[in-house]
Amino acid sequence: MAAVTHSIVDGIGRIVLARPDQANSFDLPAARDMALAVDAVSGDDVQAITLTAEGKRFCAGGDVASFVAAQEPAAYLLELANALEGALRDLADLPKPVVAGVRGAVAGAGLAVMLSADVIVASESTKFVMAYPGIGLTPDCGVSYLVPRAIGQHRALEFALTGRVLTAAEARDWGLVTYVVADDEVETKVDEIARTWADTAPAALGQAKRLIRSSWDTTGPEQGADESATIAAAVTSDEAQRLVRAFTSR
Repeated sequence: MAAVTHSIVDGIGRIVLARPDQANSFDLPAARDMALAVDAVSGDDVQAITLTAEGKRFCAGGDVASFVAAQEPAAYLLELANALEGALRDLADLPKPVVAGVRGAVAGAGLAVMLSADVIVASESTKFVMAYPGIGLTPDCGVSYLVPRAIGQHRALEFALTGRVLTAAEARDWGLVTYVVADDEVETKVDEIARTWADTAPAALGQAKRLIRSSWDTTGPEQGADESATIAAAVTSDEAQRLVRAFTSR
């Protein structure tokens, strides 16, 4: 069975981490499965994407046992980190809104998996931790890029350097997650968000996501030009025409 599964149901692409006995950690085959799953939900038939996990813990990051077992740990870890980072970057770059549901624990590279989503729903018992220093390693898979952009540089430094474990409430207050819900309500909230996206303006939402995520790497004038071109292209789409007619007929 794949370590990351995927399906498409009623216009919603569903990616599920499926190594619960290993806390949904990533070895190289799992990273490759993630890339396959992202590719599978990237088609025009998908309007929104959900990212969830089987078992009690969302993702423990890298599979440390696989590092130890590798004949050449450095080469193995380089390939693993590059493969997973590439898959997560592809997910973040898709012009489709993505909602993640997390519970239990999110550690190490699991933070990058989570932050590849645009909206994050956490169960109230979830804990968040960098984890890397505990095994003498450093951030990977985009963690050092994504975390400061979510919570700010100084909070990111405290999070990385002190071993601090964030509660779900703290993660929400810091901006690391979007919603905190009861432990048994995560999937319901995730499905509700994805269904609303798919039923309203998925193309416009996907382009809004692209504009915001790309803004870190552009100048103000470049971003403004991209916005102008994007809205001009959108206004003639079937989606916009339908919604504009509904708006003007109220």
